Amino acid sequence: MSNGQWYPPEWPGRIRALAAGELTAAAPRRAATVMLLRDSAAGAGDGPTVHMLRRRTSMAFAGGAYAYPGGGVDPRDDDRLVGWSGPALEDWAKRLGVGTAAEAQAIVCAAVRETYEEAGVLLAGPTAGTVVTDTTGADWEADREALVARELSFAEFLDRRGLVLRSDLLGAWARWITPEFEPRRYDTWFFVAALPAGQRTRNASTEADRTVWIGPAEAADGYDRGELLMMPPTVSTLRALRPYATAAQALEAASGQDLAPVLAQARLEGGELVLSWPGHEEFTKHIPVGGGSGAGGGSA
Repeated sequence: MSNGQWYPPEWPGRIRALAAGELTAAAPRRAATVMLLRDSAAGAGDGPTVHMLRRRTSMAFAGGAYAYPGGGVDPRDDDRLVGWSGPALEDWAKRLGVGTAAEAQAIVCAAVRETYEEAGVLLAGPTAGTVVTDTTGADWEADREALVARELSFAEFLDRRGLVLRSDLLGAWARWITPEFEPRRYDTWFFVAALPAGQRTRNASTEADRTVWIGPAEAADGYDRGELLMMPPTVSTLRALRPYATAAQALEAASGQDLAPVLAQARLEGGELVLSWPGHEEFTKHIPVGGGSGAGGGSA
């Protein structure tokens, strides 16, 4: 393939099976991911860098692909109200396109929790106007591991620490839904946030074999050259971050981003199956109907 678009070899067969009515689409699981930004220490005006992790090649979903910290909603993320700072839950529900405040809390909590679990960065503080500056140490690590193991809910973690979730440090950026022919499906909200002062990232995820801070333009260029493997939502959001000179500018721009869900479509057109993501033509694939499983390697 000419670029680094993640495209599993089993997709063409699954697309054909779905079109033939031989495959039942799995229900997507709600998830959240965070594009964590950091301004250049030199202040050279080159724009912020974004924290990315490379998923282990052994992972069943998107193995080897570069992505942002994130994961699925924990059913306990909305089982009780948490200490909250920032826009009201009802406002978040409208912005995220969900029906209830509890659903909004679950999605935002998932974004903050997964960032802490996978990157060691916590968007919470003792008060509505503060944020923790150091999440290192044995006691913090014990709590983080308990969250990962689901031995501790995020609400319990915040209560134990006397912390308030800083939803005002997040901006909702995009929403993508895994294609219907993929067995592991996610309805994922993408958020943007700035790295809090005093905190630092680390590879705390068992699902990643490396992490990097990289400029959005550099990462997108690496994808274009076929050097960095990525999924369409990752590439799209990287390209959308390129115009902003600082993390604060990107966060401010989040309110104007379109959160209409993007879902891949597969259709029969002539002698080909055409796989497309509406509004994102660069990811379109043309797959010969009679071709083998690897026939869809090129882009339109």
